[in-house]
Amino acid sequence: MRASGILFSLAAKSLLNRRLTAGLTVLSVAVSVALLIGVDRVRTEARTSFTNTISGADLIVGARSGPINLLLYSVFRIGDATNNIGWESYQEIRGRPEVAWTIPISLGDSHRGFRVMGTDDGYFEHYRFARERTLEFADGGVFVNVNDAVLGADVAESLGYAVGDGIIVSHGIGDVSFEDHDELPFVVGGILARTGTPVDRTVHVTLAGIEAIHSGWARTPRARETVVAADALAQELKPDAITACIVGLESKLMLFGLQRFINEYAGEPLMAIVPGVTLQQLWELLGAAEAALLVVSILVVAAGLVGMLTTLLTSLAERRREMAVLRSMGAGARLVFGLLLAEAVLLAAVAALSGVVVVHLAMLAARPLVLANFGFYLHAGLPGEFDLVVVAAVTGAAGLLALVPAWRAFRLSLADGLTVRT
Repeated sequence: MRASGILFSLAAKSLLNRRLTAGLTVLSVAVSVALLIGVDRVRTEARTSFTNTISGADLIVGARSGPINLLLYSVFRIGDATNNIGWESYQEIRGRPEVAWTIPISLGDSHRGFRVMGTDDGYFEHYRFARERTLEFADGGVFVNVNDAVLGADVAESLGYAVGDGIIVSHGIGDVSFEDHDELPFVVGGILARTGTPVDRTVHVTLAGIEAIHSGWARTPRARETVVAADALAQELKPDAITACIVGLESKLMLFGLQRFINEYAGEPLMAIVPGVTLQQLWELLGAAEAALLVVSILVVAAGLVGMLTTLLTSLAERRREMAVLRSMGAGARLVFGLLLAEAVLLAAVAALSGVVVVHLAMLAARPLVLANFGFYLHAGLPGEFDLVVVAAVTGAAGLLALVPAWRAFRLSLADGLTVRT
């Protein structure tokens, strides 16, 4: 134990004496390790974020299109719907005996780059995320008036809104809109607690409010007089259509029967998907790309280790005199062999650990950007099992590769090291 400690101490001093070359080697391997771990962490975090977005929903119903597209725009606010669901069709599905609850979803508007979603109070009662967690309010509460709005945590934080502030909804989903619905300002009635899902980046308004700004009702004198007149008014503002709806069943045994009924619905072309099954289809679709990225990252790590081996072999010819001096002072050939191994292991271990630190710092710095553009969180926590496996694998591989220069150093003779070559 003491001998190994002396050996690693001697290796560390030797590396410090060649700090420039050693530093460049560490940088090369650290970048490759950071790339490998970063790809895996982003892949894992994306899957976790998507999986945690919705829980407890049995079916998602929308216009007939692709199942993945329906899942993406209805739950993750990615993409657009190809068509809408008629209000009468929605009411018929809602009235089925198998159905315990429904959540209507109306999309198509935005507020300063954030999606606006029309829904009803059932959304706050029945929506679940991250294994049956319920939505909670950080301030305010559910809809009371037609023009009430409930903000996700990121919307409120990014735009500095508080309960009681007014907001203007814009047509379309772009960051810049040329048509604002300023005839009916919405009022912030509640702010949701952070969920780590696309809910945080959504402005929730009433279905009646959505209908009001699109039907021209909000421009009438009666509207301006009674816009906060609550319940009776909302009954008059039924939408003609919604974008999609989330359905919860009385029993899981009824799922496939209701799904078949919706997929064969005669009134209009509809489609019902099971969120978990469709999410699995999404992962299968992305699996080849994920595997390709991991393979490329592993090859980059291998290239970094080969670069380290090249550096050790190149420096070996310049260190023959150093090895000879060690031998002349009583160091055995085994110590010289161990010194080269220890240097490689130290370089690889420091580089791998540096790569892990870089990844976590980069994830912490990139979290707001990733959240803004892709809608999922990067959790920069403690190193995981995969991180430790990569560190161990890189260190072990470096030790194996170092056997080549170590064996060459082992075979160097004292006379060879002291011979002046011309």
